[in-house]
Amino acid sequence: MGPLTGVTVIEMAGLAPAPFGCMILADLGADVLRIDRRTSGGGLTPPSGPLDRGKTSIELDIKDPSDLARLLELVDGADVFVEGYRPGVAERLGLGPDVLLERNPRLVYGRMTGWGQEGPLAPRAGHDINYIALAGALEPIGRAGERPHAPLNVIGDFAGGGMLLALGVVAALHERNASGAGQVVDAAMVDGANLLMSFLHGMHAAGMWEGERGTNLLDGAAPFYDTYECADGGYVAVGCVEPQFYQQLLAVLDIDEEAEELAFQIDPSGFDKTRTLIAARFKERTRDEWGVVFADSDACVTPVLSPWEAHEHPHNVARGAFIEVDGLLQPAPAPRFSRTPTATPQPLKVQQ
Repeated sequence: MGPLTGVTVIEMAGLAPAPFGCMILADLGADVLRIDRRTSGGGLTPPSGPLDRGKTSIELDIKDPSDLARLLELVDGADVFVEGYRPGVAERLGLGPDVLLERNPRLVYGRMTGWGQEGPLAPRAGHDINYIALAGALEPIGRAGERPHAPLNVIGDFAGGGMLLALGVVAALHERNASGAGQVVDAAMVDGANLLMSFLHGMHAAGMWEGERGTNLLDGAAPFYDTYECADGGYVAVGCVEPQFYQQLLAVLDIDEEAEELAFQIDPSGFDKTRTLIAARFKERTRDEWGVVFADSDACVTPVLSPWEAHEHPHNVARGAFIEVDGLLQPAPAPRFSRTPTATPQPLKVQQ
């Protein structure tokens, strides 16, 4: 089930970004066969949990001519081939795009790297923090006067990496419907991180993002876009950027009268006083109590949940946003489709 039903994907086992992209393809209905490396001690590559779901795996030693021949036969009948090697490695293994596209001209060949296939850094090692640093995505994250704060590896590895790969593959499959020809999709995490900064580039060009880290409207400087500690040590997130939502925040917190003496909402000169008033109010109740208070409000206030609590929130429960696969709780496939809904992912299947 799903909009990619009937699409066959060959995935060369690797680190998280490419497997995540292929997980998305599997969630959308594609038949994903992961090629695990056969080791001398036997056994498959250790599974990575949710990134394995919906896939089938087979163990091959692609340096063995017979196993390589078997893999090439599988690619001949596939729609998509995905590898996450450093540039040049697939070619040395006999699995480069020239070889595979000659055998299967309709093949969409997905390449997932950190730095891309060319450029001075292309052959170098790196991780999420390096890619987002060079993309200008790391520098704005953090408090004023402090060093950049290393975020989770979601910007480079997953949003700018695996997600971009999946989008590129789907786009190439769509184009193939018209041309009948496959092509190479060069998905680089640094490119994806660059792309994710498009909005901030627009803000900067409009003169709306000029200050140092932690001094702008959406980076924690403004009291109406920040987090606040509650009585129990938990936190709430406040994001009432629009004036009407900001007024609701002040009303629910019962600081309307004090607010009359405050500076205009986006006037930085009043940020400290406003933040002090808001912070004092949030310290009066627990995180979950505030969650109930603001549940039916447009003040844009939500409890800050850990990843292990998110599945318990009533909104996530109502939407079925989390599922269990083989006893492991994890996020459900997204987005949702009205006519070709996705199926509940199944655990990894091992093929002999």
